[in-house]
Amino acid sequence: MDLFDSLGFRWDRDSVPRELPRASLNRVVFRFSRMLPEYVWDAGVLEGNPFTFPEVKTLLEGVTVGGRKLSDQEQILNLADSSKYLVELVKQGQFRLDKDIFCSLHARVARNEALEWGHFRGEGAETTYTPDVALGERGRFTPLPTERGAGRLNEVFGNGVRALQENVSNSFERATAFFLFGSLQQFFFDGNKRTSRFMMNGLLMTEGLDAISIPAVRATEFNSRMVDFYITRDATEMMAFVLDCHPEIAQIRQLNPGLSVIKDAPEIDYFRPKESMDTQRRSGGQSTEATRRLVKHPSIEEMQRNAAENWRRNYYDKRTGIPGPEPESIDTKENAPEAGKTGHERDAGIDFDPER
Repeated sequence: MDLFDSLGFRWDRDSVPRELPRASLNRVVFRFSRMLPEYVWDAGVLEGNPFTFPEVKTLLEGVTVGGRKLSDQEQILNLADSSKYLVELVKQGQFRLDKDIFCSLHARVARNEALEWGHFRGEGAETTYTPDVALGERGRFTPLPTERGAGRLNEVFGNGVRALQENVSNSFERATAFFLFGSLQQFFFDGNKRTSRFMMNGLLMTEGLDAISIPAVRATEFNSRMVDFYITRDATEMMAFVLDCHPEIAQIRQLNPGLSVIKDAPEIDYFRPKESMDTQRRSGGQSTEATRRLVKHPSIEEMQRNAAENWRRNYYDKRTGIPGPEPESIDTKENAPEAGKTGHERDAGIDFDPER
């Protein structure tokens, strides 16, 4: 069985960057640990969690936040616990691409949220229920059925991991392929994408590559592209999207001048700490004022606006000299006629199931 057959999807392998900026293990772990509140908040927004960034920081400092559901609070704490666990695995040299690590991460990510956690569908008490993924007007995606003992799921997982290890030497390609593999095959009842992204970042950091967070401001784009992936089983655009979210994307494009630019990508200003990891703003970096005030119960649209502003405010400009989007451009885009929008903007209202 070849690589694509083993994973259940394909992609254009020539579109993957061959040269990637690397750093020491301590450096990439430090950076991930330092951005942990942002990573947790980004991941929470992707799941539809209403916690604002200040509320996430407050909760991670040990102070409860009033007016929020306990289930939403626990999801944020689970994401933080999973992040810290991943850091320890990588630091201790214990992270591996195998089922034990995959399940141990899921046990933390989906604790008290999924129907069962810490094992594959069918390996626990529930042996008949098969979850699916809602794709809005484009239907639903149903994975392999749940069966007692999860024999088929274990076979698919083993074949997929073996195919990645034997056929994919590129660290970024292997990591993103596993993220999409776990998301597609739905090995667990819930929390598949979250757990698979943690695995992706474990693979990246182990190879000296920075972890990737999907910015909250790009949540609808992420969901729309994932719908396309489930429908087409072509991972080319999704891999390009994940790459575009890499904190060193500007340098990656310099190292790979022929790399294609993702279609319909919005302008996002990326920020990062200096190589010396001090907290002074780089010369030439620009800051902007918030376009909206945070409210106690923001809508998804407001969270996305706040996400864009927080991203600009808390990181150093990755593209010095390129101004961030003007506040008017956000409102103009939102109020534009439906006919003038891109395909992914029109898909922003898709009823994509974020809980899978």
